Amino acid sequence: MSETTDGRSRQQRIADAMRAQIESGELQPGDRLPGLPALAESFGTSQVTVRYAIDRLKQEGLVVSRQGLGNFVRVKPAVRRYGISRYSRSVWAGDNPQPLLVAEGGRQGKAIGQTAVTEQTPAPAFVAARLPGVAEGELVYVRRRITTIDGVINQSVDSYFTIATGERSPELVAAEGAGGHIARINAVSPVLDVQEEITARMPTGPESARLEIPAGTPVFEVFRTYHTEDGPLDVTRFVIRADMAVFDYRFPIPD
Repeated sequence: MSETTDGRSRQQRIADAMRAQIESGELQPGDRLPGLPALAESFGTSQVTVRYAIDRLKQEGLVVSRQGLGNFVRVKPAVRRYGISRYSRSVWAGDNPQPLLVAEGGRQGKAIGQTAVTEQTPAPAFVAARLPGVAEGELVYVRRRITTIDGVINQSVDSYFTIATGERSPELVAAEGAGGHIARINAVSPVLDVQEEITARMPTGPESARLEIPAGTPVFEVFRTYHTEDGPLDVTRFVIRADMAVFDYRFPIPD
């Protein structure tokens, strides 16, 4: 389409052209983009216009800058999150019990890392709304985790449970034993079902800093509740980089 009939700005046309190169695979993840002078010459425009176009691609999460090195197509090591099968008892309570993400990532050839700490904290409103008998501001335990996929931070995972639940299981507080968090909750009271509430949004400033999220990257916010024989015992809030997760659900049609 000629410039006289194309309603897009020049910077938008350049961004669209470069996006097409990325989506087609002509530019691969990790590839360095040509420098601004070369791109300006290629598109017949100024370096300022090209810079604006690249800024658009950064906002879309397709390009990242590295100080002193230039602009690169983003590498996004994603893991498919199998919504139902990931919670199978054979994963966390079988012959070789593993935490959910470790098992899931391992099956996809990804290296999973984690840092974690357990502490007491006032219960946020979303915890009070989901754990019976817990008032907002009441002290509860939280196990805070940051996980990585192939060395890149993909999510924060904050699991909340009551002081009484922690007293029933010192292993839960200390995060001891095989099978991960679900196995330790199950040892307190058998887990009957898992509820997940999923929304998408842009990250807050603290979340961007905590997860080192590139500009323009949305997140999934997931609230997970473990419902056990004794009722809801654990509420977890995930903040997941949306470019590093694929939610894959397959389930039988209910009667």
